Amino acid sequence: MNIHIKNGRLIDPQNRIDAQQDLFIAAGKIAAVGSVPAGFVADKVIDASGLIVAPGLIDLAARLREPGYEYKATLESEIEAAVAGGVTSLAYPPDTDPPLDEPGLVEMLKHRARNLNRAHVYPVGALTTALKGQELTEMAELSDAGCVAFSQADAPLTDTRVLMRAMQYAATFGFSVWLRPQDSFLAKDGVAHDGEVATRCGLPAIPVSAETIALATMLTLARDTGVKLHVCRLSSAAGVELIRAAKQQGLKVTCDVSMNHVHLSEMDIGFFDPNCRLIPPLRSLRDRAALRAGLLDGTIDAICSNHAPVDEDAKQLPFGEAEAGATGLELLLPLVLKWAQQEKIGLPDALAKATLQPAQVLGLDAGHLSVGAAADLCVFDPEAYWKVEPGALKSQGKNTPFNGLEVQGRVRYTLVDGQVVYQSGLTV
Repeated sequence: MNIHIKNGRLIDPQNRIDAQQDLFIAAGKIAAVGSVPAGFVADKVIDASGLIVAPGLIDLAARLREPGYEYKATLESEIEAAVAGGVTSLAYPPDTDPPLDEPGLVEMLKHRARNLNRAHVYPVGALTTALKGQELTEMAELSDAGCVAFSQADAPLTDTRVLMRAMQYAATFGFSVWLRPQDSFLAKDGVAHDGEVATRCGLPAIPVSAETIALATMLTLARDTGVKLHVCRLSSAAGVELIRAAKQQGLKVTCDVSMNHVHLSEMDIGFFDPNCRLIPPLRSLRDRAALRAGLLDGTIDAICSNHAPVDEDAKQLPFGEAEAGATGLELLLPLVLKWAQQEKIGLPDALAKATLQPAQVLGLDAGHLSVGAAADLCVFDPEAYWKVEPGALKSQGKNTPFNGLEVQGRVRYTLVDGQVVYQSGLTV
């Protein structure tokens, strides 16, 4: 289908475009920017007056809960949430049931996602068998099946010899290893940041040292093995400093931060709000400020939703007993825009943290609007205000710390491979 998107404000972080220009799509690709290509006849015209036309968002952490946790969410519900939020590509952590440690399972997941014909799904394979931290998976076979990287998700890997061998194996084949830094012994049974709120509320705490000790180990082994390391969900000022130093030393390391940690702190727990029970825990205001500074100076490469839908029964419990996690796919765009507005930075630089730079972490030629690129687009109204209400979310998970918040920025159209897969107010 040939599509002409006219009168929109085009934002392309890679090509440094921020101007009112028309966009022309043919055969699922971007055919031209600005001037109509020779012989082009549009089958569909989208008037984007007052709207921003940008690359589709790319989310580095979205749990879709299949297989094994369909009572929390389904592939269908969460991919619908993704395209409603302007997310056209997402990385899928391996902590399913069973975990993504078998090529057949990965192929099945990819097949299911393709049949839905919505967002691109990129599985992250299990680093160790059953995520038990003991035996390495067949990474080469998993890569052939479609895995883009290898991770333990939130499962601990306490044996540093196994971790070193995993990194050596991955480095040999050029695979990326994605790890969330947390010492499982220091974090054991903890549910909140080791600060004044946890003390006041009597909550078991997780100290910042649980992150920095694990991070120091990862960075040391990454230096020794030469592996491409991606650090998932950084949460502390001390962690930011370690990453900054590692990058200055030339290590092949990237990292991301959850949108929750960009906007919230331990203070938001208030009177034991279980919606703020997250992994990693919300930390201090000083940590939040450091994470924001890290995003601005490039230490932190990307913002992700850390989408983890949880069923109501598991969430509406006392804080220490509630399951950690929050829905986020539909909130990634407005929360990135909110951060940009608060920090007074331009939209191209802000959107790059959720489009171009996540694509680079994944090793994808995506997140830009170059001629010939796949037409994965998010067309949104930057001035539209809407209130976050559980009943209005397409995700099966309705729990988010931002319930009741009025946010700015609403997706009007989402296109994947040149097809309109979401249109505000309509089922496509």
